Amino acid sequence: MSEQPLLRVEGLTRLYGERVGCRDVSFALWPGEVMGIVGESGSGKTTLLNCLSARLEPNAGRVLYDTRHEGPVDVYGLSEARRRQLTRTDWGIVHQNPRDGLRMGVSAGANVGERLMAVGARNYGAIREEAGNWLEMVEIDTGRLDDQPRTFSGGMLQRLQIARNLVTRPRLVFMDEPTGGLDVSVQARLLDLLRRLVADLGLAAIVVTHDLAVARLLAHRLMVMRRGEVVEQGLTDQVLDDPHHPYTQLLVSSVLQP
Repeated sequence: MSEQPLLRVEGLTRLYGERVGCRDVSFALWPGEVMGIVGESGSGKTTLLNCLSARLEPNAGRVLYDTRHEGPVDVYGLSEARRRQLTRTDWGIVHQNPRDGLRMGVSAGANVGERLMAVGARNYGAIREEAGNWLEMVEIDTGRLDDQPRTFSGGMLQRLQIARNLVTRPRLVFMDEPTGGLDVSVQARLLDLLRRLVADLGLAAIVVTHDLAVARLLAHRLMVMRRGEVVEQGLTDQVLDDPHHPYTQLLVSSVLQP
């Protein structure tokens, strides 16, 4: 394990007037580690994810990212152009609704190829070949390379969004309810795919989910949020099998009830 966290979060706070989105959240994420963030609707987990991924500026606190060439930088100290470049290259963002993370008016291959062009790829043949390889990796028939995403099923759209995000081999991926809204059988297949890709590529990831089974399958560590604050965190199995905070106990027991 690296001696330097990939992401260090210090006192992150986001307020909406008097309402708390998230308050005083601090943690470190290490290379190759998957952190799950769980809690009921309104607990602040999506607000926290948006602050971490530079989509929503916090009122207080810092998000330090260990860049490849400059070492740790304060994400909100970067120019907007630098933050945008980071999200297009070294980070990936997987949205719950894949249409939010895809360009629906261009082909599947172009969706994947655009990310490669963002990191300097210019050879059309090589880009097309790599896009085809990634469709295969996410279990989409390469014959669909020139098809538009609007012709894809929900599960295929989510897999295409994953290919678009991972083709540049980012070191950090943010996932917001990645299996939300999918049929149970499609969810299971997608979770197996995500777990394999995260392990094979050595990705660090932050996964927001309300589904504790998803958290158990994907995350090494878990943070439990309630009313914008982290009430418990630790190793995933430890938190779910022996929850200490009453709110975590309630979450776990509600899942176990028949």
